[in-house]
Amino acid sequence: MSNYVLSCCSTADLSKEHFEEIDVRYICFHYQLDGVDYMDDLGQSMDFDEFYAKMADGADTKTSQINVDEFLEYFRPMLKSGQDILHVTLSSGISGVLNSANAAAEVLRDEFPDRKIYIVDSLGASSGYGLIMQTLSEMREAGKSIDEVYEWVNEHRLNMNHWFFSMDLTFYIKGGRVSKTSGTIGQFLNICPLLNMDNLGRLIPRYKIRTKKKVFKATVDKMEEMADDGLDYSGKCYISQSACMDDAKEVARQIEERFPKLDGKVVINSIGTTIGSHTGPGTVAVFFWGKKRVD
Repeated sequence: MSNYVLSCCSTADLSKEHFEEIDVRYICFHYQLDGVDYMDDLGQSMDFDEFYAKMADGADTKTSQINVDEFLEYFRPMLKSGQDILHVTLSSGISGVLNSANAAAEVLRDEFPDRKIYIVDSLGASSGYGLIMQTLSEMREAGKSIDEVYEWVNEHRLNMNHWFFSMDLTFYIKGGRVSKTSGTIGQFLNICPLLNMDNLGRLIPRYKIRTKKKVFKATVDKMEEMADDGLDYSGKCYISQSACMDDAKEVARQIEERFPKLDGKVVINSIGTTIGSHTGPGTVAVFFWGKKRVD
């Protein structure tokens, strides 16, 4: 295997075991729950079910990104060991962590002039960002150089489609992603908005759909419309969910039924504590390779 590190933030929302399996390293975001500090460490310090139960009971959550000093401490041992680094960050459309990673890289390029340090904005989040890392790991395993992988991810990151919905708009309203008026009416009318991530890596409401059953179908319909080769899509599909596993399993079942050429079963992950602090419980997100996001 080529001697370079593939790295990302914990907000790529794969499991600890999955990251270890594909040999991708990660650095953790932080969050507060009722004023107590925690690491967003893939559910190791707090179980996801406990986290979302506390949110549902009214716990206050705040998140903070990784700072420059943390990146310096994280990157430096890799460089000292003679390894180059390709680090992919959470979308700049929802976080400023890209700036911290770039600032640290600038310092370290002076310290280690013979090493390559590439920082890439994923323009993605949660397990869509994780699916990007899975793909880069497969490329490295196939012998691609760090330069080839860096060029590829910059060219193809917008081909990672993110479609998601929520049965509970409470935290979207709280975070300002859905207006209080629209959210209140939406809750009353049993509306489940279908959102996606645009080409600037921002979360955008696209459709107002009534009832859970209809939004399940609309999500799978979007995959049929946008996925590479339509119903012949043969890539991987990941889902992430926040304390609504039964809903995620039903969406996965419908996807597997409609897309018989999938590369394996749909992988279902938990939405981590950083992203989940803003979505709250009740969100299901679907990720797949497809048409490039242009708006």
